[in-house]
Amino acid sequence: MNSLKIITKLVLAFLFAASVYPQKEAPPAGGKPKNFELPKKTEFILDNGMHVTKVHFGNVPKVSINLVIRVGNLNESENEVWLSDITGELLTEGTKNLSSKQIAQKSADMGGSINVSTDLDETNIEGNVLSDFAPDLISLISDVVMNPTFNDDAVNRVKRDYLRNLSIDKSQSQRIASEIFRKALYPDHPYGRVFPTEEMVNNYTRKIISDFYNSNYGAQRAHIYICGNFDDSKVDEAVKKSFSGWEKGPDILINIPRPASKKELLFKDRPGAKQSTIYLGLPVIDPSNPDFIKLSLMNTLLGGFFSSRVTRNIREDKGYTYSPRSMISTMYRSAFYVQTADVTTDVTAPALKEIFKEIDSLKKVPPSKEELDGVKNYIAGIFVLRNSSPGAIISQLSYIDLHGLGEDYLNTYVQKIYDVTPEEISEMAKEYLNNDKMTLVVVGDKKIEKTLSPFGKVVLKD
Repeated sequence: MNSLKIITKLVLAFLFAASVYPQKEAPPAGGKPKNFELPKKTEFILDNGMHVTKVHFGNVPKVSINLVIRVGNLNESENEVWLSDITGELLTEGTKNLSSKQIAQKSADMGGSINVSTDLDETNIEGNVLSDFAPDLISLISDVVMNPTFNDDAVNRVKRDYLRNLSIDKSQSQRIASEIFRKALYPDHPYGRVFPTEEMVNNYTRKIISDFYNSNYGAQRAHIYICGNFDDSKVDEAVKKSFSGWEKGPDILINIPRPASKKELLFKDRPGAKQSTIYLGLPVIDPSNPDFIKLSLMNTLLGGFFSSRVTRNIREDKGYTYSPRSMISTMYRSAFYVQTADVTTDVTAPALKEIFKEIDSLKKVPPSKEELDGVKNYIAGIFVLRNSSPGAIISQLSYIDLHGLGEDYLNTYVQKIYDVTPEEISEMAKEYLNNDKMTLVVVGDKKIEKTLSPFGKVVLKD
């Protein structure tokens, strides 16, 4: 039997099966996500100024605890880049009472762990343990934050780790582009300092780290969040016993930047690069602005998720890149919009042309109701899912406290998303995505420099 006859028989068999066994109906469309309702929270303030927030949530016998301290890269001077990160990491490297191994073992014995992370505005000391151990975790966190020793061996080891990370970061085009972009937007502010020099890190002694800690850590800058299943009276007792003796320390530092907003094209040569890294954006409103939710929705539709317009265009239709993405990065009273992409070198200019085309198109013509509804359902659904664990609840509470968003922010977020109209999406693009004020950074092979002239005068970066 020849191949044509075999194929014919297979097709006929498939058609016969389809007629005898009808296809199942398509599943019904998903329902509209409901508003999220935050469980009742309890708050109080210790005499030293430390804030306490408690939320009972869920049925699993676990509890998440996060001590958020308003200390981050914002608190660094020009010659102290990454000093807050190194200080934060050293908190779990030993206290006056416990070694680093003992800290790890104690948290493991509670059925969890304790971790420290530092960002631009805050340092987080967080842990998740079985409910019965909530008071013990509170005590452990207090020891970690109030009694660090910063011993020389730990300092030297952590510094070596950070020097390795620095070397890796400065070899990656995405990190290079980020540094150039942030420095352009925040030229004279800590938000614009991405990398230290090796000399800086090498010069961070135990004394310098201790001085930074003493100048920036204290109860007035701290807020502890407890969420999950726990005994109220035992938790209250543990918080007061563990933290009441912490000195007030300094007031919260307020240092609001005035970001640069101007059209410029900054180019970094990477000879022989097969790809170009693109960073395109400008300063925008921060979360305290009433338009921010609308702006966030606009960003998602334009380039902020897998089915966004820019992604469909330069990834799905053109094949210029694998993972383009836009986002709005937020800090205290500041934010910026940025579209990023790694594109094949010879299509750098065409990719930029398509990105600008999508931005301009959204300004001119509002999205269809169907397109916008799809984005709304995505954002609302993700929002509700993200609030389904104690740790996620704490992240949201910390976010609204940092930005001063008010008691009803979480409970009204979904409804505010659904209230946005297609016309408002276009208005957000026109109001906040001004092409004449955008900073464009390209990191790639210099042979493409001339092709970028339609987007502005190229300024070469060392």
